[in-house]
Amino acid sequence: MEFFCYHRDRVGSLPLRRELGEAHWAYMDQYGAELIARGPTFAADGETPTGSVHIVDLPDSAAARSFAFDEPNYQAGAYRDVLLRRWRNMLGRTMWEFPGGRTGGNRYLVIGLGSGPEADLQVRADLEDLIAYGPLLSDDGDAWLGTAVLMRGPDAETARAVLSQERYADIEVHSWEFGGRR
Repeated sequence: MEFFCYHRDRVGSLPLRRELGEAHWAYMDQYGAELIARGPTFAADGETPTGSVHIVDLPDSAAARSFAFDEPNYQAGAYRDVLLRRWRNMLGRTMWEFPGGRTGGNRYLVIGLGSGPEADLQVRADLEDLIAYGPLLSDDGDAWLGTAVLMRGPDAETARAVLSQERYADIEVHSWEFGGRR
């Protein structure tokens, strides 16, 4: 089962995140084979971290909750909240298999939260800059709750336009970069 996990930073938590950097990396190293995508999000200045995205393939919802809530930064209070949802990998690959590589161009996390009939389940052929793409689902996988996308694009508005605006109560766009040990 695939899960989308977005830990959102608590204001002022950067010193704590720096202090726990190695603990975070060691924790994530345990999940190296299960990770589909990962990386930090940033504020408008492009420097200040605002969160951490992990898309991971785990056996069940209990394992996903353990993954999200046992993470050292979460345990220490660095995050203000966690969005954890079932997810479906519509591209069938990991971020490391993205043909565009790790660098070049702006990268974004796009989260559209919605309800009702499913939307944006077909991957458009003209979107070669998609790194990860899939629906956010209820715990049982039966209800569509939105869509999460990692992509390369020229700007935030282009990233926002990947989703059908009228189908979502809210669409968030965050600067994002490929994660992993440096």
